[in-house]
Amino acid sequence: MDFRVIPVPGNGAEDVVVAPDGAVFTGTDDGVIHRIDPGSGAVQAVADTGGRPLGIELLPGGRLLVCDARRGLLSVDPSNGAVEALAGDMLFCNNAAVATDGTIYFSDSSTVHPIDEWKAEMVEQTRTGRLLRRAPDGTVTVLRDGLAFANGVALASDESFVAVAETGARAVARHWLSDSRDDFLVEDLPGYPDNIAGGSDGLIWVSIASPKDPMVERLQRGPMWIRRQVTKVPEPLQPAPKRIIRVQAYDDEGKLVHDLSVDSPDFHMVTGVREHQGQVWLGSLHEPAVAVLTPGTTDGP
Repeated sequence: MDFRVIPVPGNGAEDVVVAPDGAVFTGTDDGVIHRIDPGSGAVQAVADTGGRPLGIELLPGGRLLVCDARRGLLSVDPSNGAVEALAGDMLFCNNAAVATDGTIYFSDSSTVHPIDEWKAEMVEQTRTGRLLRRAPDGTVTVLRDGLAFANGVALASDESFVAVAETGARAVARHWLSDSRDDFLVEDLPGYPDNIAGGSDGLIWVSIASPKDPMVERLQRGPMWIRRQVTKVPEPLQPAPKRIIRVQAYDDEGKLVHDLSVDSPDFHMVTGVREHQGQVWLGSLHEPAVAVLTPGTTDGP
């Protein structure tokens, strides 16, 4: 398995998307959207959201859809840096998927904790996350609420359902678009899922930001007053993500197809994943870089 880290001039390249011409886009915690040449690794700043970009998707006409945790759902034109607000009125816009008819499905992780308090949301389990839909005419509706840290969003290969990662529950929930039925694509994941994305292979790829943590699991089941106190102790004493690089891929039936892990001192906490023509691009909430791995023919579950 080949693994390469590509530095970017900013911290927290949280998600990645690959354009039709092969260019890779990511956003960093200073609000900047970067274009990366996958061959040379050259990086160019193409826009500034003025907030904190997280999930990033493709829109028609070469535009980018950016989930900005501070500003909401944005349309960004990388050719001239123009930024247009598409939807606001949310505390923690996180990730999205775009249907062929232009409908946008996106997540609002919490109505209690903003991005700067994401650890508190993990421990407290407020279950105020939401899955929303923006119709082509701009109308925004809530499809699901009560989600445990709503995070990554992806559509089935036939667009029959929309999946949303519940980071706090270690699961990927599923909302069927024909009859509004809710179930799970996969439960009891080996760690905490972050962004998810449909790949060019028709699979739903899931980033595993950190493995299952027994302390976090116990805290989530404890009294709320204890959970709230934990997030007030000094940062070094709080539960912290473990240093792993791991992604999985599932088919539309929830069957595990790929389970890829890499050991590297130069990258950790994978929060974004994008399979494109056999390569798997990775983003990280904490790293000043993106990474790309090319699985070998023997890699699998």
